[in-house]
Amino acid sequence: MTTSPQPGDEPSYIDYEAFLDPAFSPAAFANALVVSTNNPNDTPLDLATPLSRVLFDAQEINTHIDVLTTRSAVPLLKYTQQQTEASKHIITELDSQIKSLNDSYRQLEREVIDKHAEADEVRQVALRLWETLRLGRAVGRCLQLGRQLEVQHSEYEFAAGATASGKEDHRALVRCAYTILSLREVLDRKAPGEEGHGLNRVDAVRSLQDTITTPIERSVREASERIVREFSISSTETFAQVDDTKSRTMSALTTLYLLSPTLGLRPEKWAPKNLIQSLETYIRGALQGSITALSRSLGQLPTLDKALAEVMVKCQNIVALEVILESTKPPSHPLLQHPTSQHNLLQPLLSHLETGSLVSFFWRTMASSLANRVQDIVSRGGVVARTLRTNKATVSEAIRQAIIKSSQVPSALSGPKGKGRAEANWDREVAVMVGSIVNNLR
Repeated sequence: MTTSPQPGDEPSYIDYEAFLDPAFSPAAFANALVVSTNNPNDTPLDLATPLSRVLFDAQEINTHIDVLTTRSAVPLLKYTQQQTEASKHIITELDSQIKSLNDSYRQLEREVIDKHAEADEVRQVALRLWETLRLGRAVGRCLQLGRQLEVQHSEYEFAAGATASGKEDHRALVRCAYTILSLREVLDRKAPGEEGHGLNRVDAVRSLQDTITTPIERSVREASERIVREFSISSTETFAQVDDTKSRTMSALTTLYLLSPTLGLRPEKWAPKNLIQSLETYIRGALQGSITALSRSLGQLPTLDKALAEVMVKCQNIVALEVILESTKPPSHPLLQHPTSQHNLLQPLLSHLETGSLVSFFWRTMASSLANRVQDIVSRGGVVARTLRTNKATVSEAIRQAIIKSSQVPSALSGPKGKGRAEANWDREVAVMVGSIVNNLR
């Protein structure tokens, strides 16, 4: 092996650079040592010589370390002493700094942390007091609105029971509806931070809902539905009577519009459900009665005029209802964030029924039901079928006249819109109705 002399030391035959090389591999070094001390053709290999070489090198390195340690003992001890003294000095300085830091922390704890803890307790108390105050105000507002609702409902009931004619203060229904909406506005806002948060845990509010709000809302809705259900305008009524009926109906329609559910519905998808259901029930009821009367009269032609007169009355009522709906604008709804795009109360009903006119819907629906009745009469045959075939022209003309006359607006409701409706062309409805009878008599 080549020697590498060390600075300040005696020359050494050990190659320190090879051992200090980062790429040094013990296995490669051992292999080179065995190959250099043996003939590759010898069997077996002599491992005693390379092993002695390695042990000798290790002993040489150990001796060299002892020499270096002995020679440098004094400088090493001095260096260690200096490091120890420096460490003690640092510890001494640190002790004073740590003591000062601890004193500062204790002062900070007294002046800030303890006071902050006290302030946090005060803050918690203030928050709870504020929450109690907010809840108390909300409960007070609910109770005040509940009392207001009781008074308004009693006004309606008193007016209905006190007058001999049974005319109630229908405007009280609208006032009740707005008060109910004010209560809904508070009670439905249950999210944290909103006015109604926590009200469901207050016994007084639960009692208010169970004993006042819910029963009165049901009573107001039923009274409005009854007014719509009983809606009727006779040709013999005076203008004052018609105007009173119109006002009562508009109040009922407005009330049903306002009381329609809004919770959980998107504003653009919202529709006055209660109003639409009540009006559809009224129209379906009129249709059912008309279909029954007219179907029966087709089997007994002498009663046709009476049946058509009954149907005409129902159609006139639907015409009058359509005029009132068309002239009534949707009221402002406190719970709808965006104003509705509908210009009157007729539009949502027409959209629901998928028709352009209530009168057209009335006659076309009736025609689809009468076709089955006529087919049944024809299939049975006999005198009734022959009589109906013989008088089909008379029946057709009577139905045509009934449609034209009943589709006109009552004179008490006539106005610019009424005149336009009176001049409307009902030929399609006439054709559908007459066709449902005549086309099935062949």
